[in-house]
Amino acid sequence: MGEYIWTRWSIPFAGFLLAFMAGLAYAWGAMVVPLVDKFEWTTAEAALPFTVLFVIFALIMVPAGRLQDTIGPRKTCLLGALLFILGYGLAALVNHFPYPWWLVATYGVIGGVGAGTIYACVVPPVRKWFPDKPAFAISCAVMGVGLAGVVVAPLKADHLIPVHGVEGTLFIIGVVGFTICLFAAWLIRNPFDGWEPSGWKRGKGAQQAKKIIDYQSTPRDLIRSPVFWLMWLTFGLVIAGGMMCAALVPPFGELIIGLTAVEAAVAVAIFAGFNGFGRPVAGFLSDRFGLVWVMIVSFMIQAVTLLSFHLFAVTLATLYIAAALVGWGLAVVVATFPALTASFFGTKHLGINYGMVFSGLAFGAFMPAVGAAIYDTTGSFTPAFLTAGAMAAIGVILCVVLKRKYAIA
Repeated sequence: MGEYIWTRWSIPFAGFLLAFMAGLAYAWGAMVVPLVDKFEWTTAEAALPFTVLFVIFALIMVPAGRLQDTIGPRKTCLLGALLFILGYGLAALVNHFPYPWWLVATYGVIGGVGAGTIYACVVPPVRKWFPDKPAFAISCAVMGVGLAGVVVAPLKADHLIPVHGVEGTLFIIGVVGFTICLFAAWLIRNPFDGWEPSGWKRGKGAQQAKKIIDYQSTPRDLIRSPVFWLMWLTFGLVIAGGMMCAALVPPFGELIIGLTAVEAAVAVAIFAGFNGFGRPVAGFLSDRFGLVWVMIVSFMIQAVTLLSFHLFAVTLATLYIAAALVGWGLAVVVATFPALTASFFGTKHLGINYGMVFSGLAFGAFMPAVGAAIYDTTGSFTPAFLTAGAMAAIGVILCVVLKRKYAIA
C-alpha cells in the first residue's frame, strides 16, 4: 500500500509531522498557570521544565544527527518516538510526584532527548530528496515546529487542560504524538546513493562550495572550517535575539502600551504565525534569489525593527507589525540554515553537521530570562530590545562575510 501513496513529496510531509511533534514543547506556556495553581509552585518552577527541554533539545541534535547519519532516519525516528512517549508518559504521573524536579527529569530531559532525536530526522532526508529546491522543501518540513505552538497552545488552554487536567493532557499528547511519529517513520526514507531528480544539474552555488571545502565534509572538517563558526554564531545570535523579543512582547504590550492580556496574546499569535507560515515563503525566496541574500535582507529588517522597537511599536497596530517582522526573521533562520549547511558541507553527514549548527539554539533557551532580568534591573524594556537588535545586526555583518569572503550563494 505504501508504494501506491508514496512520492518524494511524502518526505517533507513526514518531516512536517515529525517537526510538529518536536515543536509541541513550545506550547508549554499553557501549562504554567495550572501547575502554579494546583501544586503551589512558583512561576519559575513551573517554567523550568521547558527551559531544560529547550537546552537538551538543542544539544542532543549533535549525537542524534550522527545516529541518523549512521542508522538512517527511520530507526532514529522510532527511537525518538519511544523516548517521546516515555517522557510524556512519566510526566503524566506528576500528580503522584508533585515536584518540579519530576517534570524536569521526565518532560525536560527525557522529552528533550526524544524531541531532539525526532527533529534530527527531519532535514537530512528532505535535503537528499530535493537537491533541486532544497530550501523550499526543507522549510515546508520545518514549518511544523512553528505551527505546533499556534495550534496546540490554544487547544491545551481551551479544552485539554480544563477537561483532562495537566496529567491527562500530557498523557494524551504523548500517545497521539507517538502514533503520529510511527506513521511518519513508515513514510520516511533516504534515496539510494547517487540519486538525482530527472534532468537536474548541480547549480553554481554547490560548485563554488566544492572548490572551498570537500563537498562531503565530516564533523571534524566542520569544526576546522571558519565558515561553520560564522554560521553557528549567526544562527545563535539571530534566533536568540528574536526569542528574547518574543518573550517580552506580551508584558511590553500590557505595561507600556496598555493593552489587555488578550490583545497582547494576539501579538504572540501573529509572531508565531509569521514564524510558522513564513518558512515555506523564505525557502521559496531562497531557492529563487539565494540563501544568503534572503538572510541579509531579512536580518537587516529584524535588526532595524528591534533597535527601533521602543519608538515604533507604541500602538496596537505597530506592535502587531513589529511582531510579524520579528517572526519573519526567525522563519528565515530556521528555513535557510539547513539548506545552507548542506550546500556548503554536503549531505552525507548532514544530520550531525546541521545538529552542530543547530546547537546554537541553546542560546535562545536563556533569552527570555535574560530579557526579564534586564527589565528588572533597568525598569525599562528598551535595553533588552536594543540588545536583541544588536544581535541581529551582528548576524547581518556575518552574513555579508559569508557572501563576500566565501562566495556562498
